[in-house]
Amino acid sequence: MLDALAAAAIEAGQAILEIAKGDIGLTAKADESPVTLADARAEAIVLAVLADAFPDVPVVAEESVAAGRTPGDLGRRFFLVDPLDGTREFVAGNGEYTVNVALVEDGRPVAGVVYAPALGEIFEGRVGEGAWGGRFLSDGAIERRRLATHGMARAVPIVTASRSHAGAETEALLAALGPHERVAAGSSLKFARLAEGRADLYPRLGRTMEWDTAAGEAVLRAAGGEVLDLDGRPLRYGKRDVGFANPWFVADADGALGKRARRLARGLASG
Repeated sequence: MLDALAAAAIEAGQAILEIAKGDIGLTAKADESPVTLADARAEAIVLAVLADAFPDVPVVAEESVAAGRTPGDLGRRFFLVDPLDGTREFVAGNGEYTVNVALVEDGRPVAGVVYAPALGEIFEGRVGEGAWGGRFLSDGAIERRRLATHGMARAVPIVTASRSHAGAETEALLAALGPHERVAAGSSLKFARLAEGRADLYPRLGRTMEWDTAAGEAVLRAAGGEVLDLDGRPLRYGKRDVGFANPWFVADADGALGKRARRLARGLASG
C-alpha cells in the first residue's frame, strides 16, 4: 500500500518540479485560493496511479471536489489526495509544499505519504506498523530511517505553526502557552516535523480541509503522535455534509502538552 502511494506522490512531485521551471499558470478558485497548472497536473497523475492500483477504492481529491466531482459512495475505505499542499509556498518558491496521499478506513487516516519534492524529502506511515522518513540521494535512491516522535516535550517546547495561515487565535494561544521556540513551516511538513522528533506541538486554530491533514496525520500517528480536536476527540474523515472541512485541532508529540494546548485553545474559543 505505502509503495503505491509513494509512487503516486513521487511521480506527481516530479511533474510539479518541471512546471515550476516555467509559467505555473497561477489563477484563483471560487474561494479566492490560488491554483496552478501544477495542482491539476499532479492530481491527474495521482488519480491515474490510484485507479490502476486500486480501481475499487473511491478517491476524494481537492481539485476534483472544487470542480464538483465527488464519489457518490465513499464506503468504509477511500483515498484523500491533496496534489499540491501549500500552493502559496509553491508560488513563493520556498519549497515548503507537499504532495499528500492518504488511505482512510472507518473515518480515520491509517496510511499516508507526504512528499516534499523541492526539499527531496518523503515521509510515510501506516498506523500500527510505523513511520519512515526518506531523503533522496543524488543517484535517485532514497535513504530511509525509522521515525519516532520526541516523546516527552522539551523543557522549552518547539511549536510549529503555519507559515502562511497563522491567525490571531493561533498567536493568542502561543502567547498563553508560555516560553517556547517557534518554527514556521508550510503544508503537511508541520506534521512531519513532529513525526521525526523536531517539534512537539502543532496547533491549528483555523480552517483546513481533510485532504490537507489526512496524510500528515497518518504519518504522525504511526510515529507515536496524535491529532485531536479541541475537545480531545479524533478528527473524523469523509464529512461530505460540511464539505470535508476540519474543526480546529491540536497535533502533538506529547500528550500532556497537547492536552494543555487544547485547554488553552478552548478558553480562547469560548472567550
